[in-house]
Amino acid sequence: MGGAAERWAELQEGRAVPPEILAQVPASPWVHDPQDFTAPDVPSDTPSRDAGLALLGAAGSVLDVGCGGGDAAFALVGPLTDATGADQQQDMLDLFAAGARARGVPFRTVLGRWPDAAPDAGSADLVTCHHVLHNVVDLPPFVAALTAAARRGVVVEMMAEHPMAWLDPLWVRFHGLHRPPSATTEDAVAVLRELGLEPEVTRWERSRRLPHDPAWVARRLCLPVARADEVATALAEIPARTRTAATLVWRS
Repeated sequence: MGGAAERWAELQEGRAVPPEILAQVPASPWVHDPQDFTAPDVPSDTPSRDAGLALLGAAGSVLDVGCGGGDAAFALVGPLTDATGADQQQDMLDLFAAGARARGVPFRTVLGRWPDAAPDAGSADLVTCHHVLHNVVDLPPFVAALTAAARRGVVVEMMAEHPMAWLDPLWVRFHGLHRPPSATTEDAVAVLRELGLEPEVTRWERSRRLPHDPAWVARRLCLPVARADEVATALAEIPARTRTAATLVWRS
């Protein structure tokens, strides 16, 4: 592991929730609600979509890693010939399957964590991976598997910093927990360069609204929903959630 990969791992591990806090909640604060990940009927015109369309050209297949509801893959309907969705949550794969059927897209799904799921997922012309990197600690094998699965190229979309970093002041307020700095897009790019990849990087502002209501935030903070009113008060005193994103593109 190179220096950039070590730094990434250290920053990511430092953002883990202490076990004594997790022990107080009935369910993991990191399980995502599928309703927040339904792909829109009309895809947003983003640098990630533009990059995917450019790599697909007239036609091609897509492997969507950490697919959720298929936002990344279904934004490419037109040249998209077939889609494979890989995700660690079965309810997300069910949502992906429903989206594919509604659009008339041939599909299959793979349940499992990446890169463990890579052998079952196989390869595709284009591999997409949106908003997953900040969930990964050991980035080199994750990225290597993305690259190996792509016949033409890879499109990664990520926030400029950890998507929960904006809540760091509230961890101090409610738990007395000071979080370490977040890994950033620059840290991810440094890891890619250690792997011999030179991604094209486009920074932009994401227009799609991200979940941030008080009940949602309370769960992320390992607090009972009954404290949502306290959370709402605290949210009014911190900067709004950032929408700064980045698209990273590299050819296989």
